[in-house]
Amino acid sequence: MTAPHPPRPPHAPHPLVAGARRLADEVLVPHAEEVDRTEVPVGHLARIRSSGLLGLHAPRAYGGAAAPAAVARETAEILAGACCSTWFVQAQHHTPVLTLAACEGPARERLLGRLASGELLSGVAYAHLRAFPRVPVRATREGTGWRFDGTVPWYTGWGLNDVLLLAGITETDEALFAFAEAREQPGLRASAPLRLAALTAARTVSLELDGLWLPEESVALRTPYEHWAAADRLRTANANPAVFGVTEAALALLDEDTAAPLRARLAETRARAYALADDAAPRERAAERLALRTRAYQVLQAATTAAVVNGGGRSMLLTNRAQRLAREALFLMVQAQTRQSRAAHLDALRG
Repeated sequence: MTAPHPPRPPHAPHPLVAGARRLADEVLVPHAEEVDRTEVPVGHLARIRSSGLLGLHAPRAYGGAAAPAAVARETAEILAGACCSTWFVQAQHHTPVLTLAACEGPARERLLGRLASGELLSGVAYAHLRAFPRVPVRATREGTGWRFDGTVPWYTGWGLNDVLLLAGITETDEALFAFAEAREQPGLRASAPLRLAALTAARTVSLELDGLWLPEESVALRTPYEHWAAADRLRTANANPAVFGVTEAALALLDEDTAAPLRARLAETRARAYALADDAAPRERAAERLALRTRAYQVLQAATTAAVVNGGGRSMLLTNRAQRLAREALFLMVQAQTRQSRAAHLDALRG
């Protein structure tokens, strides 16, 4: 069975989109249930490293593709619909690339080209910033660098990534992001991989920080927390392309009579969500973005539930695609969740 694909434009696909489809059909889909029960193979990531996809957002001057937003969304749909665990590991990489592309300084010159080429694969450790004013990780000036103390509850790709982008809050309430090697070292200790209801294969751990010291040249971003949080709220208000990819995969398991109305809802929701994501004035339509994000979850839940029902008792087998997609849907409903997105979703569920 090949990966379900989003509707194709009439012209030839972007090379990165074509590459993502080949990767999905040849590597990800055939092994997705096995990966779900084990872990993302290094071989999958080797193919991604060599595909050019890790340079999707990087400037051309650093060897990247500087791809349009539509290409980034389509590749995310394809990879997530094929193997959500593999998609999620490589998805972490794009925030560090975007962060470096927007900054100046030693970290950019040292790392951006290597991240764009796939020589290095990066993870992220910053979701805990959304807990502010609680401060799970404190960054304190120490000598010519920064000391990090606290707990990172979630870090994905441990043992698979080369570097990580770590965030902490300074004593003056700045959000500070710096790169570290993704390995145990003085001041950094990882838990055993967490057993999760979905995406255990992505090797998510918690990180204990006890005096991890990073030099000033490792810093990629230092900004008032409220500036970062405002941008984060805008970004996470948009519907996640991975949601549409997993929805497509679930619809592919249904007969056409069952799938057709759900596919129509998917197409309408996707078109409206992407049009809003491309809007030049995001702050003016934040509530509408959140509503469409929630509607995307509703279509996802309906499609994956229909796939489970359609599969009957077989859907309870861990080797079954429908139940994997249903569990991935649960994961996507809480991934990159903010107070605002949670409230919007709960309001919709209350009717």
